[in-house]
Amino acid sequence: MAIYTKEEARRIMEKALSFSTADACEISLGGSESGNIRYARNTVSTSGYRSNQNLAVTSSFGKKSGSATIDEFDDASLQKVVERAEELAKLSPENPEFMEPLGPQTYDESASFIEATANITPEYRAQVAASSINPADAKDVTAAGFLNDSAGFRAILNSSGLFAYNKETNVDFTVTMRTNDGTGSGWVTRDYNDISKFDAAAASKIAIDKAVMSREARAIEPGKYTVILEPAASVDLLRNMRSSFNARTADEGRSFMSKDGGTKLGQKIVDERVNIWSDPLHPEVPTSTWNGEGMPLKKTSWIEKGVVKNLAYSRYWAGQKGVEAVPFPPNLIMEGGSASLQDLIKGTKKGILVTRLWYIRGVDPQTLLYTGLTRDGTFYIENGEIRYPVKNFRFNESPIIMLNNLEALGQQVRIDGNLIPYMKIRDFTFTSLSDAV
Repeated sequence: MAIYTKEEARRIMEKALSFSTADACEISLGGSESGNIRYARNTVSTSGYRSNQNLAVTSSFGKKSGSATIDEFDDASLQKVVERAEELAKLSPENPEFMEPLGPQTYDESASFIEATANITPEYRAQVAASSINPADAKDVTAAGFLNDSAGFRAILNSSGLFAYNKETNVDFTVTMRTNDGTGSGWVTRDYNDISKFDAAAASKIAIDKAVMSREARAIEPGKYTVILEPAASVDLLRNMRSSFNARTADEGRSFMSKDGGTKLGQKIVDERVNIWSDPLHPEVPTSTWNGEGMPLKKTSWIEKGVVKNLAYSRYWAGQKGVEAVPFPPNLIMEGGSASLQDLIKGTKKGILVTRLWYIRGVDPQTLLYTGLTRDGTFYIENGEIRYPVKNFRFNESPIIMLNNLEALGQQVRIDGNLIPYMKIRDFTFTSLSDAV
């Protein structure tokens, strides 16, 4: 069994800690059980089940540290892994940024584990595949998808008295639908902690409909267009923006958040309708309530009415600057509106609907300029209706410029553990066409 209770995990780690002779010792223990099913060409190709567990020890003598891992937890093995970590620590150079382990902390109770998700069966996975394959086949469409469900735990214990434990479940689903004539493609992704929120048939229908609608796409001139971005089209740009909320890189002049020898903390950088925060207890995107160092995670505002409210400070950098440490966000939640995707389309005189962006690469870190491609359903909108599919584009755009060109916000959608709204953006820059479907 790979998933231990809080008491079982603590007992194993305390036994390992008892073998330590180091100045400081940190132990982490984790395990997971997961199942999956994969299908392609309207046929199930593989299915599987995995069970893994791992214990890691980091031992420190002064500022010299070494780490070792093991997946056997009898007393002799635990002693062996601790001794190995200590041997490596003594051979290591000093780390000038070494931080002593945290002492005991108080954590909120996480809501990230759902029993029903942990109890998913092979029969359920097979039914998910059937919910994609059968309707695809009926529409002359070929389905290729993957479902992975998992349940796991993570725990940490150290020589300063800290102990933390969390259990979590997840289900991740993605499917690509291609028309059999090779000219149309649709795609959808879904992820949840709670399997009861997942509807495989409804998700697959969206991908099938987009595949059928995107047949025989027309080429239109690249340029600046009003776009409606589905959450899968904006999430990676927003996550790339989130990475710039690092106080150290900003202080050192190495990021978009740098400004005149300081940072943009307190400065308005995007439209005042933009509010972005993180919250490990949000019911739609719950996470662990502590990070890898054992720091408590709380609801934190990052952008409020367009203004930068916080930057993430590591414990080391917070100490250098004489401020409180601020953990990096565990999720990204952007405030949306009440408009549905259809409402946004109806309110658009001329524009382009983008299902998703992919192959995103950085162009200029100082302006957060990125390039990439549209994919799996790009459509021209005129007078409030989708008129026809268009060929895919290459884009060059910055999430900062994008959020300053905001026209409207729609409903929030969970995507990759985040909550992102549909967005209508003016003057989104497409630089060339792509022949890929």
